[in-house]
Amino acid sequence: MHLVKSTFVALVAGFFSSATFGAGVGGYVEDFDFSFEGPLGTYDQTQLQRGLKVYTEVCSSCHGLKYVPLRTLGDEGGLGYSEEQVRAYAEYYEVYDAELDDYRAAVPSDHFPAVVDAGAPDLSLMAKARAGFHGPYGTGLSQLVNGMGGAEYIASLLTGYTGEEKEEYGSVFYENTAYPGKWIAMAPPLYGEDVDFDDGHANDLYSEAEDVAAFLMWAAEPKMMARKHTGFVGVLFLVVLSVLLYLTNKRLWAPIKKGRVST
Repeated sequence: MHLVKSTFVALVAGFFSSATFGAGVGGYVEDFDFSFEGPLGTYDQTQLQRGLKVYTEVCSSCHGLKYVPLRTLGDEGGLGYSEEQVRAYAEYYEVYDAELDDYRAAVPSDHFPAVVDAGAPDLSLMAKARAGFHGPYGTGLSQLVNGMGGAEYIASLLTGYTGEEKEEYGSVFYENTAYPGKWIAMAPPLYGEDVDFDDGHANDLYSEAEDVAAFLMWAAEPKMMARKHTGFVGVLFLVVLSVLLYLTNKRLWAPIKKGRVST
């Protein structure tokens, strides 16, 4: 009995340690408290707007969002901007128009432009790619139980710089507790007070990192709230259906069971 109990504890511990390892794929991932976590969680609209501001003013010079249409900034369940606000924001970017054979100001029907000159990865699907649902390390249950997902990895990466540097092969690398292998070529992008939020929200390092991580989660999963609602309705329907089937089955078999008892 003791051996069975020890084996069970070891298996459970191994599952959760491997799932957590999968979320960060080798680094330390802090568990941030995001509003969209859990089966009933929702995006915080003002946080997404702050995250967009951090992305625009800090991240967009090196990282693109080529899979995200600008018009989705006005979608329900997302940032909630009006058509005029989306149009005004789109004009911040220039996109190449093949028909004009020249660059023009972006419009809502365009996507966020890709950034290729910096050689940095596109961030459109970064939060989904780092969510721990892939590879041999996790099954996705870790995100449901521990809240460890792609947004946590991004926020941990942005706040995980130790200040240590090293040079190898003519390139400078920065120590980061969340990055696999601990050394990353990207210099710290955030230091705190990098942007000023219109709502007066705190703009320290952790706040900015959490806000832009939430925005990148939305960029990767813009329909998450709709899927959660659909899933909740589906589960509720199945529960009600199961109860009705049980009661119907009990009612149909009651006379037969009663007859067997009487004989």
